[in-house]
Amino acid sequence: MASLVKKIISTTKAPALGPYSQAVLVDRTMYIAGQIGLEPSTGQLVSGGAKEEAKQALKNMGEILKAAGCDYGNVVKTTVLMADMKDYNDINDVYKQCPPLTVSLSSSVSTCSPVSPGNGNHGDQISIH
Repeated sequence: MASLVKKIISTTKAPALGPYSQAVLVDRTMYIAGQIGLEPSTGQLVSGGAKEEAKQALKNMGEILKAAGCDYGNVVKTTVLMADMKDYNDINDVYKQCPPLTVSLSSSVSTCSPVSPGNGNHGDQISIH
């Protein structure tokens, strides 16, 4: 059995919150860690609720894709975790502003708030995987 080639992808334009990789490229498939609406320059959650958080999370994901030489058109599937399904339409509006993502598979799941990994002290409303 041939060994898989793994490469860690990282960028300062979407820094990780903890000791994990932002993305891992395994042969020709990339796995991106869940992204929340953190502003990279401050490390703080953007204000404005789920819609603004989704915009920032997708921007962060875009920076990770760029660091790997990819773009949104290379995305095959996303999963959106949201604290409240009432935000579903707002998040869909954000996706519509990013046409390549509208042709990928997507799942949306409602969770108990907050949805962030780790200690959950950010108060975030969404996480995009």
